[in-house]
Order: sequence, then structure tokens, then C-alpha cells
Amino acid sequence: MMTLIPAIDLMSGRCVRLTKGDYAAKTEYDTSPVDMAKAYADCGITRLHLVDLDGAKARRPMNLAVLEQICTATTLDVEWGGGVKSTDSLRNVLEAGARYVICGSIAVDDESLCMEWLSVYGADRIILGADVRNGMISTHGWQKDSSVELPTLIEKYMQRGLRQVICTDISRDGMLQGPNIGLYQSILQRFPGIELTLSGGVSSMHDLQVAAQAGVHHAIVGKAIYERRITLEDLRVWSQNE
Repeated sequence: MMTLIPAIDLMSGRCVRLTKGDYAAKTEYDTSPVDMAKAYADCGITRLHLVDLDGAKARRPMNLAVLEQICTATTLDVEWGGGVKSTDSLRNVLEAGARYVICGSIAVDDESLCMEWLSVYGADRIILGADVRNGMISTHGWQKDSSVELPTLIEKYMQRGLRQVICTDISRDGMLQGPNIGLYQSILQRFPGIELTLSGGVSSMHDLQVAAQAGVHHAIVGKAIYERRITLEDLRVWSQNE
């Protein structure tokens, strides 16, 4: 059964959602991140996707206090993304309580450092964050488009032991138009050994059922929850059936 991973995106310690990664297209929600995390844990959710949007811009984690509060208040396994550009930042995130660290821009900008982290911290702690626009990897909070193709990036890190990949289709993120299932099927077909997380576009429980049938291991759900297209009760029922 596919694991559902609710997403909390942070700016200035608050829950927000962006559309297609556009910082100017921000919706702020009147719910504290810690309260949201507690609600997810109460539904049987075991894993949380926590993104530091301030950190992605500042190139260093900026919302570690929220991470610490969530890890103190719940038993959720938190995967952290945003601002991890140095070993010190990585260490700070892990010490604040994160179970996993997502390497996005750094995986393109400094391959040797990211490879070192894989070796030192292990493939069970390091996740490759592959954010895709038109088949190419985007970096720096989706503000820059690289010349690196998605399969090239995954293959390079798999050769060094990588096992977990979060792939975000930027064109679908925050649009509530359904995920690009074909994209994830193609990744699974090419890299059958990868543990794949879908991100971007989930709008309903039907979307999640289709993704599960396609063989996706995990799915990140964000805006659909805030907009009440997927309810906490939906999460509870799914978690009970995992």
C-alpha cells in the first residue's frame, strides 16, 4: 500500500502553499505547523514532508525551531527540504529531529558533497529531491532551470547507493489538476530499484488510488488537504489500510 505523506511548507514559521513554486503566488493558512503535524499524527500518518521555503532562498535552514517543535510534539518521521547546502546545515537538521534530509539543489550544484553525505549518513537518511520542469531539473526553490535531465541525475546517484527519490512535477504543483502519472511510471520502469515519492498535483483520493496502482511507493499531499478536497478522515482510513 502506498504511504501518504502530508506536506507542510513553511515561511516565517507559518503554513503556506505556493503555486508552481512561485513565491509571489502564496496562500497562507491560519493553522500552526505544529497543530497540523499533531492532527496528521492523530490520523495514523507516520511521515511528514516539511519544506523550509525561507531556507531555500537563504541557502541555509531558517525554520529549525518549527522542526524541533514538531519532532518533540509527535513521533512523525520528518523529511526536511530547504536550505541544506553545507554539512553543518545537514547536521543541524538531523540534530533538530529530522529522520530524512532531502538533497535538491545541492545534488546538482555540488555532486561531490552530496555523494559524501550519501556515504557518511547512508541511503536511509538521504533523499534525492528531483524537481522537474519540462524534463529538466530545476534548482534554488525552482527559480533556476538546469541543463541536467532527470534520468541522468537519478542514475548518477543510484550508482553511489541512492535508494530514495522525491520527484516533483513543478507544472502540476499546487494546481490540483492531478499528478503526471506517466512521469512516475517512466521512472519506475527505468529504475525499478528506486523507492519513489510522487509530488505535485494530487487533488483527490482517486488520484492517490491511481498512483498506488501505478506502483508509486509514497505520495506527498499538500494543497488538497488545505482546500479540504482530501480530509483528515480520508487520511485516517488510508492509514488504517496501509
